[in-house]
Amino acid sequence: MTSLSASLVRGAVTSPFKRAGRPDAALPPGRLTRPAAPVAPGPLAAYGRICGFAESGPLPLTYPHVLAFPLTMRLMTGRAFPLPVLGLVHTWIEITPHRAVRPTEPLELAVYADGLTPHRRGTEVTMATEARVGGELVWESRSGYLSRHATADAAASPRSAPDAAGDLPAVAEWRLPGDLGRRYGAVSGDRNPIHLHPLTARLFGFPRAIAHGMWTVARCLAETGDGADIRSVRAEFRAPVLLPATVTYAADPTGGSFVLRGAKERVHLMGTVTR
Repeated sequence: MTSLSASLVRGAVTSPFKRAGRPDAALPPGRLTRPAAPVAPGPLAAYGRICGFAESGPLPLTYPHVLAFPLTMRLMTGRAFPLPVLGLVHTWIEITPHRAVRPTEPLELAVYADGLTPHRRGTEVTMATEARVGGELVWESRSGYLSRHATADAAASPRSAPDAAGDLPAVAEWRLPGDLGRRYGAVSGDRNPIHLHPLTARLFGFPRAIAHGMWTVARCLAETGDGADIRSVRAEFRAPVLLPATVTYAADPTGGSFVLRGAKERVHLMGTVTR
């Protein structure tokens, strides 16, 4: 995870010199890639434990995102990337597994920037990730990251989210400890200051540390089983989970939709699963 830590430092240095607000700005061309490499069993097991995945079975649906995140950060903190990485908010993710991946299969990873879009609260960049085994595309994702700034077009809207969150029945209640961000950061390598400690979170406008959005997605998907029959996932991050917290996981009995709610029925995460 050394490269990811270096990218976080580089992002802190370069962000003050970048300005958001131009959806027509040029994005860095090409891709960043990682040659095929086996998945390390130790880090995978630690990830599975903190997210609630089974100890055996296919690779968790969210894990290629974790493996490729150092590449994503390297791209987003480079000089050619137009948005300041500090303050970027992960707004949504779409995951498309083309087949189940065995943990023993070496994965080749690639990431690239796939476009800028006006958003009612700023500018959103779409980042794409691909995982291949022996040249075969086995998994891909697209994520939206929002750079917040004043906009002239207040009518610009983000992508629509699943509806009827309040109608989904509760399935489980989870009590999240105050150090969840530090624990997940140690496993994933994502040590963004907003997740680590109340003091560092306050520097970015949060009263307490917040849970990683990708942890909330992973924890919800872990409730669905091994995910071998899932064809696609879409999740939207609606509100940060301030730690510590008690949250409720609710889901459609048919398995099509899910939601993570907090106190006073506040919706933190909404998602859909296609099988």
